[in-house]
Amino acid sequence: MKILILGSGQVGATVAQNLAELPHHDVTVIDNNPEALRSISSKLDVQTLAGNGSSPAVMAEGGAYDTDLLLALTRNDESNLVACKLAATLFNIPNRIARVRASEYLEYRGEQAEEDSPSALEVFEVTESICPEQLVTERLIGLLNHPSALQVLKFADDKVRMLVLRAQKGGLLLDKPIHAIHEHLPADVDCQICAIYRNNKLIVPTAQTVILQGDEVFVAAATEHVPAVLRELRPLQQPTRRVMIAGGGNIGYRLAKQLESQFDIKIIEADEKRAEWLAEQLDNTLVLQSSATDESLLSGEYIDEIDVFCALTNDDETNIMSGMLAKSLGAKRVIAIVNRSSYVDLLQGNTIDIVVSPHLVTIGSILAHIRRGDVVAVHPLRGGSTEAVEVVVHGNTDTSKLVGRRIESIRWPSGCHVAAVVRGDEVFMGHKDIVLADGDHVILFVSRRRVVRELEKLIQVKMGFFG
Repeated sequence: MKILILGSGQVGATVAQNLAELPHHDVTVIDNNPEALRSISSKLDVQTLAGNGSSPAVMAEGGAYDTDLLLALTRNDESNLVACKLAATLFNIPNRIARVRASEYLEYRGEQAEEDSPSALEVFEVTESICPEQLVTERLIGLLNHPSALQVLKFADDKVRMLVLRAQKGGLLLDKPIHAIHEHLPADVDCQICAIYRNNKLIVPTAQTVILQGDEVFVAAATEHVPAVLRELRPLQQPTRRVMIAGGGNIGYRLAKQLESQFDIKIIEADEKRAEWLAEQLDNTLVLQSSATDESLLSGEYIDEIDVFCALTNDDETNIMSGMLAKSLGAKRVIAIVNRSSYVDLLQGNTIDIVVSPHLVTIGSILAHIRRGDVVAVHPLRGGSTEAVEVVVHGNTDTSKLVGRRIESIRWPSGCHVAAVVRGDEVFMGHKDIVLADGDHVILFVSRRRVVRELEKLIQVKMGFFG
């Protein structure tokens, strides 16, 4: 697949790195920053071109005429939208994904518009849009609603969730084999422990595997059964009530707006004008105009009574320092956004409880559009070294390597483990005797990203399916 990436910022560079690691991808990166391009070309096997990515002449020079996919990932919405329009009209690029930050582009249709009138994105012929701020906001909402989890991933229209947990003293399953989990769960509740990381080493669990304190456990369950499963691995925790947000940018505002009716929220914003705007837009949120690293402010606002402190500014260092300060002053749980991927594993689980990488969240959404076969969702895990993947199987016993076959009889690529199968409204948790049917959603834990190509081949339908 020939891919044209516009923008070599944090998002563009991270996407380029992930795509360059996969076989059969010819990647070209366009940016008007030669220094950033030199950095990318020195590390990755990709082509680079200096210039304005929304210029038709530059796009043509970058190979737009025979490109399969355009990823417009610059920091400027307008440049991304114009590039998608040019890609469709002048170069006939079939797939056009744009990074769009402004909500009006995503939602606005006009007061006089008919129901079937095109949206702003349709006018610019964007086939798919990626809004990193909204993706990160959704991830944060999941974490706030599950106080015990390090990550919360949704699959099959939220019929299944995969959670990453740290096994702690007080959990019912601690120091017991995995098969003992069914002694405590109700008869109609099931789950699948997909993987365990102990001292950063993967353990592929069996029924006899014993869970130890500190283990990082990846567990999948039907969404309605998640609370019961959580009790097995973590001691009961008080639900989140008080939330303090550092940073009133796009993510901080979106999070407060969506949750202010559910939680008691305070938001700290350093910029005076932005703080005034936030106060006008938010109904039940207390807006404080100050620095998130102001110790006297945090103490005066009873930081020791805060359930979750979210450091969501645009600056990694501010997020790290304010998160560490809040924790030292008594905040029960700290979540911080950190853009540098190399910091994520270094920081998480120490003073800062959870580190969210916007680029890893974004790359998952993009990879779901790029992967061959019917891939619905891709969630990078553990710094991108592993993935949780949702695929839909199609065809019949003649056209598919999966349909009509029991899970245990399928030769899955090494490192691929079935977590759940969703068929309509039914959820089957890793039952090896399940026979896959056309339309089934299969959720997999992939511990080795280099086998992704093998997985793509396995789920592809033979040509006879289309005849």
